[in-house]
Amino acid sequence: MDGMQAYGAGKAGGAFDPVTFLQQPQTVLRIVSWLFSIVIFGCIANEGYINRPQEVTEYCIFNRNQNACNYGVFMGSMAFLCCVAFLALDVYFPQISSVKDRKKAVLADIGVSAFWSFMWFVGFCFLANQWQVTKLEDNPLREGGDAARAAITFSFFSIFTWAAQSFLAFQRYKLGADSALFSQEYTDPSQDAAGAPYTSFGGGGGGQANSDGAFDGTGGYQRQDY
Repeated sequence: MDGMQAYGAGKAGGAFDPVTFLQQPQTVLRIVSWLFSIVIFGCIANEGYINRPQEVTEYCIFNRNQNACNYGVFMGSMAFLCCVAFLALDVYFPQISSVKDRKKAVLADIGVSAFWSFMWFVGFCFLANQWQVTKLEDNPLREGGDAARAAITFSFFSIFTWAAQSFLAFQRYKLGADSALFSQEYTDPSQDAAGAPYTSFGGGGGGQANSDGAFDGTGGYQRQDY
């Protein structure tokens, strides 16, 4: 956007440009993180549960640890929803006229993105460790191996995509707001006019002088004798 900006966006009320929006770095990172979450969720939900040939019950491919699969599915689904929510916020963000609300949105972006980066780091370590100690006899047919490795790989990539989102949000926070274009609080003009002191057209003490003149006969209408 041309001109001065507040937290990375210009004054509210401008037209939405989808091309410019899609070219923004935070938008690209959110879409990439969204795709990663789909891959992780899909890999574990579809191929993350296997069983031995003589068994009926399916167990998690990661060392038969149900918590590992539950963690991956939960994180993938929640990250998916979080990406959608922040993409919607990015679309609506330029329409926010209050600087305080913009500041809250940017701070939320910093905190949530940093949180997800940490959670994906934990998830990567957890899944990689459970995959490393998985016994061959638990999966003699080698089923779901590619899906498990894909979930681990994209969990690792997600650490950096969410960390980059947090960094970009911090850069937007540092931009702050231009006080010449944006006000912290909106003031109703009618309330502003009602609270202003009354001033006569004459200015200064003219109102009092005219009032006195109405009683002493020096001002206003004087009677004419015919």
